[in-house]
Amino acid sequence: MHWLWVLIIGAIIGAIAGAITSKGKSMGWIANIVAGLVGSSIGEAILGSWGPQLAGMAIIPSIIGAAIVVAVVSFFVGKSKN
Repeated sequence: MHWLWVLIIGAIIGAIAGAITSKGKSMGWIANIVAGLVGSSIGEAILGSWGPQLAGMAIIPSIIGAAIVVAVVSFFVGKSKN
């Protein structure tokens, strides 16, 4: 049951990061989950695990990390399309 919550919270974090960077419209729900989970790992590695936590993920560092992941991935994907 814990993994289900991790996926749900990861999707929400990815969707929030996509909305912050204005790149979330082009991402699907699987990409939101991946961006949320990878961003959570990166954000907590860089910023630590401070702030409120859900499903074992610190929300604020996770959103910041996911926003970074979404921005970097959309930069490289956008470059390859042009």
